[in-house]
Amino acid sequence: MKDMITDPQLILASQSPRRRYLLEQAGLTFAVIPGTFDEDSVQLTDPADYVKTLAKAKADEIAGQYPDSWVIGADTIVTIDRSVLGKPGTPDDARHMLEKLSGQSHCVFTGYAIVCKNQAACVCDAVKTEVQFKNLTPDEIDWYVQTGEPFDKAGAYAIQGMGTFLVRRINGSYTNVVGLPVCEVIEALLGMGVVTMNAANAKGLTV
Repeated sequence: MKDMITDPQLILASQSPRRRYLLEQAGLTFAVIPGTFDEDSVQLTDPADYVKTLAKAKADEIAGQYPDSWVIGADTIVTIDRSVLGKPGTPDDARHMLEKLSGQSHCVFTGYAIVCKNQAACVCDAVKTEVQFKNLTPDEIDWYVQTGEPFDKAGAYAIQGMGTFLVRRINGSYTNVVGLPVCEVIEALLGMGVVTMNAANAKGLTV
């Protein structure tokens, strides 16, 4: 794949359409090159440390292939009662996750890393958002599971999709729950000189 692509200046090392959408909405131009890093190879520790480790590993993998590029890696998990809720594999998995979240508060952690190998540059951090669900009825859970939306989402819901009706309130970054803390990522890119503000650019950011 690398042989077919001229090294882009900015790369998103994720296949998540949500992360891609968020960065596009922020006015960035970038390539999308997902990696193959095995997330199961990383032992679960403190949630913030865990997502930072995964985000950096994902960014490092692609940065090794494109050492002149700036690479963004990210990982998101949902935690409740010291348990981590991943992506449900079956309707029953999704149903059980939603039952666990119903009427409760949980935390969403997203780690992000920005890496450029040839400049020996790296920023890596994690953002936490608290989310409170409404009390869900069995019919609401069954309906939502049948939409199919939960199956590629950590915690079995999408706050930016039909799952928006599940959420009573949030405390913290909304985009973090979607999959990428855009404010913090853009601040880091600006601070590292990867992007600049350009008044002549309608969207305001130049890579």
